[in-house]
Amino acid sequence: MLNFALSRPARITRAHKISAALVATASGAAALAFTATPSNAETTAAHAPSTVKPVSANGLPLTAKDRADDGTKGRQLASSVTAGLKVTAVEKQGHTAQQAANRSVERKVIAAPKSAPKATPKAAPKRYANNLDGWIRESLDIMKAKGIPGSYEGLHRNIMRESSGNPNAVNDWDINAINGIPSKGLLQVIQPTFDTYHVSGTPHKLTDPIANITAAANYAAHRYGSIDNVNSAY
Repeated sequence: MLNFALSRPARITRAHKISAALVATASGAAALAFTATPSNAETTAAHAPSTVKPVSANGLPLTAKDRADDGTKGRQLASSVTAGLKVTAVEKQGHTAQQAANRSVERKVIAAPKSAPKATPKAAPKRYANNLDGWIRESLDIMKAKGIPGSYEGLHRNIMRESSGNPNAVNDWDINAINGIPSKGLLQVIQPTFDTYHVSGTPHKLTDPIANITAAANYAAHRYGSIDNVNSAY
């Protein structure tokens, strides 16, 4: 017959009991901590920002029509701003161009040389009729310029008495004719007298109407004071 020896039952001491209690307590605390601590996935999900849905002015979610209207208004606003910028740019360009034009005009005004004074147009030469009236009037103008006295009436009166207004009249019977120096012309002047009292600027010809009248008036002014004072042969 086999003899089996039974092992002696282990004795649980006080120390073993205290150790088991501590292990149990620690395991329970760990289980509670694990249960109370959220997982990383849960924490990330809890703190992830939720998607913000756009709402209208009244707080309701935007509809497709609201979004379309907002897009149209946005484009209109952008277009308006762009147009305003273009108008401002155009106005600025126009203002700049106007300022440049004004400066250009000012430079031209400053740099423009003074125009030379206009020359006074010369008066057209006076014309006289080729007859007794014209001859007397032209002779009077020359006499006035030379300071020789006389009037239209005094010249006309003496001319009519001496030659009847004929510039080619010749006296061939008086003493002067006898001496070979006959009186000639409108105021019947002899050659020596004509040569002495000839007025410069007139033809040097005894029978020329203007030369004859002015020379005779010049002689009368020296001898009688004026042709107007001559009333007979002189």
